Amino acid sequence: MSLKMYMTTVTSSRETKAQQQDIVRVLDTSGQPYETVDIAADNSLRAEMREKCGNPNALPPQLFLGDKYLGGYDEIMAAVEDGELKKFLGEN
Repeated sequence: MSLKMYMTTVTSSRETKAQQQDIVRVLDTSGQPYETVDIAADNSLRAEMREKCGNPNALPPQLFLGDKYLGGYDEIMAAVEDGELKKFLGEN
C-alpha cells in the first residue's frame, strides 16, 4: 500500500505551510516512500480528500495509507512524540 499526503501549494495560511513542511520532514526522515497530492491543482482533489476523510471541512495536510485514513497533522505528530511513527505509518 502506498502512503499519500494530500497537501496544497496555494495557501496564505502560515500554519498550513508549516504543518506540511513538518510532515514532509518526518516522512523524509522515516524513509518510507510517499506521494503528495496537491489539492490546489484541481478542486475535485480537494473534494476527494474531504470525502475520504469523512469531513466536509477537512484541510490539508491529510495522510492516507492506501484507502485507509491515517489522520492529519495532530495525529502524525502525536505518533512521533509517542515513538509510534512506524506503527502509525503501517510499518511492521
